[in-house]
This record gives sequence, C-alpha cells and structure tokens, in this order.
Amino acid sequence: MPEINKVTIYLAAWILMSLITAIAYGVDKIKAKKSAWRTPEKTLLLLSFLLGAPGGMVGLYVFRHKTKHWYFVAVNWASLLLQIALLAVLLFL
Repeated sequence: MPEINKVTIYLAAWILMSLITAIAYGVDKIKAKKSAWRTPEKTLLLLSFLLGAPGGMVGLYVFRHKTKHWYFVAVNWASLLLQIALLAVLLFL
C-alpha cells in the first residue's frame, strides 16, 4: 500500500475546502437574489483563507458574487497566493 504523504493530504484538504467554499458562495448568491438570510461575510472570507481560495475564486468570478467588495477580491487573491506558496514549500522540502 502506498504511503500517503503531506502533499497528498494538503491537496485533498485544499480540494475539499475549495468545494465547500464554492458551495457557500453559490448558496449565498442564491439567498441574496431571494432576499433570504445570508451567510456572514466573515464566514465566506474565513472559508477562502482556510484553504478555500480556489472555491472563493469560483464564487467571485463564476457566480459573480461579492466582486464589488474590494476586500473579497484582495483576500481571495492573497489567500490563493499563500496557498500556492505553501504547496510549493511542501513539494520542495
């Protein structure tokens, strides 16, 4: 049986959190259109920061949600760059 290494674990967590984040952005977009209870902005930003930046980017640019808020764009891009840097560190250490 092959050994599961830290890169595999990181990638699995990254994919899972990205899916959760994309779904959260999508659900919030639907609720925004219906004027229903919304997901707090802090929650969406935290999901993006905690390995969900690719999903946050999907939320921003595919669902076109929160694109007018500069801090959503900034947090998602900064988080994505940090998450890629962390992956690079894991790959080369």
